[in-house]
Amino acid sequence: MSKPTNEKQGFSTRAIHHAWNPYAGTGDLNPPVHMSSTYTFPTVEDGMQRFLGEQEGYVYSRVGNPTTVLLEQRLADLEGGEAALVTASGMGATTSLLWTLLQPGDEVIADKTLYGCTYSFFNHGLHKFGVTITHVDMADPANLAAAISAKTRIVFFESPANPNMRLVDIAAVSDIAHQYENCKVVVDNTYCTPYLQRPLELGADYVVHSATKYLGGHGDLIAGAIVGDAETLTQVRFYGVKDMTGAVMSSQDAFLVLRGLKTLALRMERHSQNAQAIAEYLSTHPKVDVCHYPGLASFPQYALARRQMALPGGMVAFELKGGFEAGCRFMNALNLITRAVSLGDAESLAQHPASMTHSTYSLEERAEHMISEGLVRASAGLEDTADLLRDVAQALDAA
Repeated sequence: MSKPTNEKQGFSTRAIHHAWNPYAGTGDLNPPVHMSSTYTFPTVEDGMQRFLGEQEGYVYSRVGNPTTVLLEQRLADLEGGEAALVTASGMGATTSLLWTLLQPGDEVIADKTLYGCTYSFFNHGLHKFGVTITHVDMADPANLAAAISAKTRIVFFESPANPNMRLVDIAAVSDIAHQYENCKVVVDNTYCTPYLQRPLELGADYVVHSATKYLGGHGDLIAGAIVGDAETLTQVRFYGVKDMTGAVMSSQDAFLVLRGLKTLALRMERHSQNAQAIAEYLSTHPKVDVCHYPGLASFPQYALARRQMALPGGMVAFELKGGFEAGCRFMNALNLITRAVSLGDAESLAQHPASMTHSTYSLEERAEHMISEGLVRASAGLEDTADLLRDVAQALDAA
């Protein structure tokens, strides 16, 4: 900014302005997209110093690009972290971080409920390379306290969890994990974004995001991010991303996420308003067994939600009394709400985990991980509330 201030600016101000001076250079209001794979060195000596890390500057876009670096600075600021690293996808963020932090013989303790691809990476990927994966129900921190040991290196969870909206007490779990010197806490904050929840401020060590979702916000990109301490993220950049996954975010996608951040606060407010209205309607409907939404007073973890989340968010999960078949009938009857497995877009989306994202789980695995056959997950978009409620009502008639 042209007039630096010592006062802490608000979230939206920082989401729009942090780390960019529009009066510098050619005066661009928006940061330019830097489309270069490689960078030049004035002299051999300059090149040598950059490769040794003794001189600031860019070498190759796999490890840094001016557009992605600006996004990293802005995300770190919004999450309250020392540094950030952006990646080509949310799974790129999770895999790059964990490949860096773990080695054979280590243990990961993860929550019972996880995004399906994260579950697969843990149990079909890391496990194959000698990392022990243990799942516990972290909705009760006592379960973690009973399972954790000196070999535990990572405690990993989502809050709210995908797709059933269970919460984890981030502060309580972090306190338990940090009783062990080498144990780190990783929180997937995709559902909340830093506007609704900042896990690092509650004691977590790292935050991962699928920036594809709310951070981008328009359903037109695939991206991820990690936020944490600068020393570790430097290791992740030069090992986890550069050598292990190659999950490099493009400058074009970084530009789109920067665009999305400008309206993040406004969008999260509207997403939350629409989700609250849908959840209140579902909670009293005779065909709905239970509605899982942190903004309902009937939600078992309502007090925790009010303590660690600024708003209940845009995601609603509910269980239909008719099980799998009712879930399919409801989904097929939707008109305005779109059948799709992503979330966080301007459009409202819905998915049926048992037939879609978690269809690769066995019936027993879904039950073990608390995903019922009639569970539907809805991502409340930015449409008019009355139109969304009409669509939900007519789809429930068909269910």
